Amino acid sequence: MSGHSKWAQIRRSKGVNDSRRGQLFTRLGREIVVAVREGNSGDTGMNFRLRLAVQRARDANMPLDNIERTIKRALGGNEGNNLEEITYEGYGPGGTAILVQTLTENRNRTVAEVRNAFNRNAGNMGENGCVDWLFENKGVIEVELNGHDADELSLEAIDMGADDVEPANPGDETLVIYTDPSAAVLEKVHKALETQGYKVLKAESNLVPKTRIELSEEKTAHQAIRLIEKLEDLDDVQNVYTNADFPEEFAASYGA
Repeated sequence: MSGHSKWAQIRRSKGVNDSRRGQLFTRLGREIVVAVREGNSGDTGMNFRLRLAVQRARDANMPLDNIERTIKRALGGNEGNNLEEITYEGYGPGGTAILVQTLTENRNRTVAEVRNAFNRNAGNMGENGCVDWLFENKGVIEVELNGHDADELSLEAIDMGADDVEPANPGDETLVIYTDPSAAVLEKVHKALETQGYKVLKAESNLVPKTRIELSEEKTAHQAIRLIEKLEDLDDVQNVYTNADFPEEFAASYGA
């Protein structure tokens, strides 16, 4: 959920129940299938999108057997041939922009569910192109600080080929590094960080907001978080991106 990392971190810390974990594995499996189909390869060394999909699955503790079976099924049959990648756009509370990436076999069902989530949670689904210009594709690498100096790591990352680094706030446990989204650059910086002994938590291509809107009212922030949560809970939704920026105390108080 690029653009609201504080909420994402808090949500992860609350844990994932069995039903949500099953939904997550289904979502990750679909991404693996499409990556195999689009790259025409089950080799992560040759298929960059598959490599990222497998890494996301492993980060989510998806069993390796599940990952391997999914790749074999995708290589051996027509699985995933009916899946369409569709992006929906809209506005959330406080005038925030929201992009919703989906993988679906039934676009009528998906658009109805996405529109319903917007309408019921203080949002408004828009036309194609209404907010996508507010985002850009970037390589995103999250590195565990683990006692390392954030400024020093930032300078090292820039020397390694990173475009930018998100400033670390006091108490932050990770540093977010941005690169060119191409496989070559993202992989280069990723490997260089690991070679220097840093623990890379995540490395993927993502949509990143060009500017962010800070939600300064708790009610508005909670409404925006609820909308994002409802969208993420839809079976056909793969990713939700927003330019909303939540003060940490508002994210922490959500659902408390």
